[in-house]
Amino acid sequence: MDRVLITAGGGGIGLALARAFHLAGALVYICDIDAAALERAATALPGLLTRPCDVGDRLAVREMVADAAARLGGIDVLINNAGIGGPTKPLQDLDPAEWDAVVRINLTGTFDVTRHAIPHLRQSAHGVILLMSSAAGRFGYPNRSPYAATKWALVGLAKTLAVELGEYGIRVNAIAPGAVAGERAERVFQGRAQASGRSVEEEKRIGLANQSLKALVEPEDIAKLAVFLASDAGKSISGQLIPIDGDMQRT
Repeated sequence: MDRVLITAGGGGIGLALARAFHLAGALVYICDIDAAALERAATALPGLLTRPCDVGDRLAVREMVADAAARLGGIDVLINNAGIGGPTKPLQDLDPAEWDAVVRINLTGTFDVTRHAIPHLRQSAHGVILLMSSAAGRFGYPNRSPYAATKWALVGLAKTLAVELGEYGIRVNAIAPGAVAGERAERVFQGRAQASGRSVEEEKRIGLANQSLKALVEPEDIAKLAVFLASDAGKSISGQLIPIDGDMQRT
């Protein structure tokens, strides 16, 4: 039975990941900054292990990973899913504190969780690390410089870790979702519609024009990809950035 640690597992993609690994028979531990979300997840998934944690807090991260390893009995799979979107404005208009906040969660938080988890992963017979990048880790995103910069950085981190940890049999990959279905996407399209005077459906059509497949990505499909990459079926895949975005061609 795989022992899986997922950051930001209380909702959205993180909760879909927890469900998928739980369904696959794994023992799953999630952390999240939202304690209420953790309670809902634990109610929905019997046996799920949870702990509140802000991945931007180094001491909290150290204690969380130690707790996860103790309660799981080790760590076989680490999924660094925690991240924030940050502001939408040109770089020259950014408050340095806004930049720092995105870097602290998206990149430094991933660094801290991973460095504490590696000793446990090295003891696994089949260690796996997955980093949640984004389509913003493939393209430039105007007015989203902190977010795009960190998501590109996660790709470089995944490729470097794959080289460093390969001798221990640990595989490392990055996943790059595109536009993901859910409340956040609906709010974005509704906001665009209000601003433009167009219908929500028209804004969706415009928003998906840069994809070959005209549909939002379902969180459950991202989770299925993660389960595949963590399984024996993905045992020869490491150091890769794997998009799941309906064949997005541009921003």
